[in-house]
Amino acid sequence: MMTITDKIAADLLHIGAVSLAPQTPFLWASGMQAPIYTDNRQTIAYPRVRAAIADGLATLIEENYPTATAIGGVATAGIPHAALVADRLDLPMNYVRAKPKDHGQGKQIEGQLNADDQVVLIDDLISTGGSVLAAARAVQAAGATVLGVVAIFSYELPDSVVNFRQAGLTLTPLTTYSTLIAVARAEGDMSAAEFASLQQWRADPWHWPRR
Repeated sequence: MMTITDKIAADLLHIGAVSLAPQTPFLWASGMQAPIYTDNRQTIAYPRVRAAIADGLATLIEENYPTATAIGGVATAGIPHAALVADRLDLPMNYVRAKPKDHGQGKQIEGQLNADDQVVLIDDLISTGGSVLAAARAVQAAGATVLGVVAIFSYELPDSVVNFRQAGLTLTPLTTYSTLIAVARAEGDMSAAEFASLQQWRADPWHWPRR
């Protein structure tokens, strides 16, 4: 029987939210070559998939952060998922911009946020964790507590492990890179050599591919 982690990984593959190309890698904005490209924004177009994601994220929060009093979405891709999860948990929601507005009241955080709130932040994708950790700092600067982060998918990159540890925050993803490539391999979508190459990227992404 497939776990929810396996099911979400399979969903991401089947709707084309994730593309694997170990032979023709993608160039990320950071300059890193990667055998994977992820666009989880596509998930909101699929009612069954987005519902499964919302249910899974809500369960993660109930199990790992039971004292949460508010749900925060990281702009922009985390916002729709945060809204669905907040509705399921019957909790207030806010969302956090990458930077304060340059007009109006200059807000960076929209929605309800109180100084005594215990917030769980939601993002769609974690690579190094930079954007969600910046959002966490904004919430903390507003006086609230960030309990942790949940996400649809994590690349499990070594940089993200270091960054979350330094921030003193936990990350709980719904599914992961390791799970996704294992599901893709089980479905017969890649050779043993391609699978090995995908494993090597996660272990040492900045020095992949090895020639």
